Amino acid sequence: MPAPPASKDSPSRAARTRLAVRGMHCASCVGRVESALQGVPGVERASVDLLSGEARVWGAPEPERLVAAVREAGYDAAPLAEDELDDARAVRSRAAADLTRRLVVAALLGIPVIVISMAHVHFPGRDPALLLATLPVVLYSGWPFLAGAAAALRRGSADMNTLIALGTLAAFLGGAAATFFPEAFQGPDGRAHVYYEAAAAIVLLVLLGRFFEERAKGSAGEALRRLAALAAPVAHVLRDGRETDLAPAQVRVGDRMRIRPGERIPADGRVLEGTSAVDEALLSGEPIPVEKRPGDPVTGATVNGTGALLVEATRVGRDTALAQIVRLVREAQASKARVQRLADRIAAVFVPAVCVVALAAAAGWALWGPEPRLARALNAAVSVLLIACPCALGLATPTALVAATGRGAELGILFRDATALERARRVDTVLLDKTGTITEGRPEVVVVWSVPGTDPRDLLARVAAAERQSEHPLAAAIARRAEADRLPPHEAGAVRAHPGGGLSATVAGTPLLAGTAEFLAEQGVDLAPLQAEADRLAAAGHTVVLVAIGGKAAGVLGVVDRLKPDAAAAVASLRRMGLRAWLVTGDQPRVAGIVARHVGIEEVRARVRPDAKADLARELKRSGAVVAMVGDGINDAPALAAADLGIAMGGGAEAARAAADVTIVTGRASAIPVALLLAHATLRVIRQNLAFAFLYNVLLIPVAAGVLHPLAGWTLNPVLASAAMALSSLTVVGNSLRLRRSG
Repeated sequence: MPAPPASKDSPSRAARTRLAVRGMHCASCVGRVESALQGVPGVERASVDLLSGEARVWGAPEPERLVAAVREAGYDAAPLAEDELDDARAVRSRAAADLTRRLVVAALLGIPVIVISMAHVHFPGRDPALLLATLPVVLYSGWPFLAGAAAALRRGSADMNTLIALGTLAAFLGGAAATFFPEAFQGPDGRAHVYYEAAAAIVLLVLLGRFFEERAKGSAGEALRRLAALAAPVAHVLRDGRETDLAPAQVRVGDRMRIRPGERIPADGRVLEGTSAVDEALLSGEPIPVEKRPGDPVTGATVNGTGALLVEATRVGRDTALAQIVRLVREAQASKARVQRLADRIAAVFVPAVCVVALAAAAGWALWGPEPRLARALNAAVSVLLIACPCALGLATPTALVAATGRGAELGILFRDATALERARRVDTVLLDKTGTITEGRPEVVVVWSVPGTDPRDLLARVAAAERQSEHPLAAAIARRAEADRLPPHEAGAVRAHPGGGLSATVAGTPLLAGTAEFLAEQGVDLAPLQAEADRLAAAGHTVVLVAIGGKAAGVLGVVDRLKPDAAAAVASLRRMGLRAWLVTGDQPRVAGIVARHVGIEEVRARVRPDAKADLARELKRSGAVVAMVGDGINDAPALAAADLGIAMGGGAEAARAAADVTIVTGRASAIPVALLLAHATLRVIRQNLAFAFLYNVLLIPVAAGVLHPLAGWTLNPVLASAAMALSSLTVVGNSLRLRRSG
């Protein structure tokens, strides 16, 4: 699998820097960090992921300047190696340990404060004792909020830390004022409320919410960690006549590796010696091991069976299939959907607006509220600040994306980025290539027929000599048949592929053409001697390859490509979803029609050249359709790029996967509707999350401000506001985790 190129609406990924960012807690934090990074000279674009705490920067900036810019914005950052997951995990592990320590202190000191205050327990010196117990909770456990708010103040902005810090300080300082000047805060019972329980509860509940958020976010990214954990623990490498155990990262291209029974293969390679069955479920999803003999390719992280193998490494490190799958999943998880970018923009103005609402609520209570006015004003301001924290808004989209792309990876479906998920949800028309998509993509030559005077074995040997230089599935079938028949090899030169038509070559000094009837006719070949046999084979459902040697008709090859067992069910699923399915193939109309009838497709386009497939996709798009193209051959690449959504079947050509937005690693036809259904479910969950986050704030901010007090006597205690804020984030994360059971 190639490294994924830039998506259809993203800049080049050639120059990229990764940073681990600490201290972000909401969508407004993301906006601050992105703005800071984009202000560094040489930065083309910056994207920050709240869930993973990673920033990706495209361009050619100096990493030191990027780190300095993030720190200037009030957060901490450290460079990450391009393909290392361990660095990011280490940063998150340290952050989690720090969070746990602060939570423990807040619980040990804060819970007694809350219990004593809420139970109205009174004893001499109670309020000063509560002040001393609350002080470490605010200054130590709550320090990240205070520091973040101070950094935001220095840059003239506000974020979630601002809201929490203002709420905490207002409660704590209000309590201190009530401790030293009780007459100003006396209630109807003659006692002054000191608010220490609110300050302690704010810090405790916010930290507790973050603790559970981190655990839930870790669950959302579990699929990526499981993928990374599939790598082999050790490689037995033969160097200088000795076997040495090395880490897989130390294996070099060309190294010979000894693979013992039951071991994982450390790198992609080619079998030199031995035979065995290899479990390739990682890539194919199939539980049946695949037989491997000398010359066969093997993939890193797959599991060797009962035989010993000697393998030559062909792709190592970041170039292995596993590393590139991990990279693709990670990049998809870190990308941003359009709805998330909208949420980020809203969050940028949301926090300052909340501060204004809190001040207005405090002023209203102080001027027109019942006694004790000052205490009620403080209660309203603190509650508004806390209830409005945009944690849920910032987590709404990334948690869903991480859960969905991780689930997709487990099902063998790789989404390039969030935009691919969005486009997949809108698809209403699916163009399906035949070979490798509807059929197995491993055709077999079952008929070799030649005109009188031509040896059929020589005909097959000549065609195979040319086809060995092509990656088309039909070419591979012809080459396999020649090897099975033990035909003598011929030398082929000037081999040229004619996409959608066939190929031309010079074999044993004589020109050769092989391909469709239209292609040979364009080259001036008289097809009359071949017509009857070609028609007979086509009527029987064979794919027909016509051959001309020296400019004259020489023979016909009949090729059969069996349907995938799940193809008909996949098409039926697409139709149940209300999608139009087309079969678009370069094969003969009669063969295409037979295949279409077997799988339930009504709209068929046959003998379609690669440029015509792309033209069809564009034509349907102009008519208002949202088009997905599914294919696996090099001739499908133009159409995959032209469609709204390109879906590449994993067993196909590199060019097809490079042009695609989605890769079906397993190659199963049934994964096509699953991918689209997963996209539908993901966007539905994102909309639910965003709706909940916005509705939560729209409804509860007025309640916290006290608008219901004149009507029903309701106000919102800051402790309940803190709990509700934490609960909103957990609700969003929990809703997103439902996607782990999709498909």
